Amino acid sequence: MTSKLATLIQNNDISIITLDDCKANAFSYEMISTFNELLAQVPRDTGALIITGRDGIFSGGFDLKTLATGDMEKITQMVQLGYRLLLELFSFERPIIAAVSGHSIALGLFVTCCADFRIAQEGKFICQANEVRNNMDIPIQIMEILKARVNKNFFYPAVYHSEAYSMKDSISVGYIDEVVAKEDLMQGAMDKANELASLPHPYYANTKKFAQHDTVAMILSGIQKYESRAGLK
Repeated sequence: MTSKLATLIQNNDISIITLDDCKANAFSYEMISTFNELLAQVPRDTGALIITGRDGIFSGGFDLKTLATGDMEKITQMVQLGYRLLLELFSFERPIIAAVSGHSIALGLFVTCCADFRIAQEGKFICQANEVRNNMDIPIQIMEILKARVNKNFFYPAVYHSEAYSMKDSISVGYIDEVVAKEDLMQGAMDKANELASLPHPYYANTKKFAQHDTVAMILSGIQKYESRAGLK
């Protein structure tokens, strides 16, 4: 399936969602809605999912144009949908592989962190949770995802200081698991996806659910508190 913002292709047991808005792959309300529509078509009881972006950019985060409008109704709708997407990805029943095709920043990085395996291409790209440096806090629903991924020795500079890391350095941080040459990115992602797709259902899903139970509960609680404060259902 194809849209102006993202595509879904299915290769045997592997589903591939590619983000491409021809710009920064910003998570606007429309982009997140499209992502959700495609995600709804991905099997939950078999196979694996690869999420990637266009060459040079995985995602730059929430749509800055929407944030700049000052329209709180539009902003809260976009942010709510983004938070719900993170919960859906973090708790997804089948393995997710993030094929990080370039910069992974803010919400783009948090989507990356929701994946079960994260492979990135070499290049002058960064992973960065840049919220603090942009006069924003990191809410509990995102903090819990970071706590599940970021190595303890890097948590303070990565999260509190909004430190930017190269893809290779991101391995030590915990953002990325493997870095490969550009031409090997999708093949590497496919190899890992095929490997993980062999894990049987529902045993993989149940084990993931048990292991992440407390974290998922905290993410959901944070989202519900945000929705309550914003007057959203």
